[in-house]
Amino acid sequence: MLSQSCLIVVPCYNEAERLALDEFRAALARWPNLQFLFVNDGSQDDTWKILSAFAQEEEGALALDLPKNSGKAEAVRQGMLEALLLSNAQYIGFFDADLATPLSEIECLAQSLERNPNRWMAAGSRVRRLGSQIERKPMRHYLGRIFATVVSILLGISIYDSQCGAKLFRRQAVETLFEDLFISAWFFDVELFARLITKGPKLPIDELAYEQPLRKWKEVGGSKIKATTFLKAPWELFRIYRHYFK
Repeated sequence: MLSQSCLIVVPCYNEAERLALDEFRAALARWPNLQFLFVNDGSQDDTWKILSAFAQEEEGALALDLPKNSGKAEAVRQGMLEALLLSNAQYIGFFDADLATPLSEIECLAQSLERNPNRWMAAGSRVRRLGSQIERKPMRHYLGRIFATVVSILLGISIYDSQCGAKLFRRQAVETLFEDLFISAWFFDVELFARLITKGPKLPIDELAYEQPLRKWKEVGGSKIKATTFLKAPWELFRIYRHYFK
């Protein structure tokens, strides 16, 4: 059960063939105080047609059309800011459209925020442990571990998984963290942690953010991020560090 109202932004680019609308519909039926805001990021297929029709059918579904493809970072940012205008939801977050993170995890992320009133962000974390079902290709797993280690060193905090596409924020955090454009198209999640450190309340980072271990996560084919994207990581991380800490 969701004790607080939640809105989840879902960035979509050419997702017409794999949008699992039945799962979104089931989540809306399960949690009356849940909303989805689908952001069409200049798709070339029928994504917008599908999303706009779904928004008309379902009371808890909203849709935003960005005519020009802007990339995931900007689609998420626009969606998060639009959510502040369209909804009174107390918790606002984003999930990937492929539902690699099942919608059932929304509840766990929300509970994480509820446990600590100082907490601004609950970030999904793909930790393999007993009782969890984390299905990830070995190469991506190892690249992710290297990436997280470098991020932890640069930011001076311990992060296991900065890149999971499931994050939830307290409402008052959204304007602060999403007001400005991101400088990195694919590693904007790292920027969110950097902004939390530099622009958030003057509290220890482990008071402001919590990595919530996911119960389930499954890698889905057709990802827009390729393994080669991580070859750009050193330069991108350097740019992020220089921008926020120099």
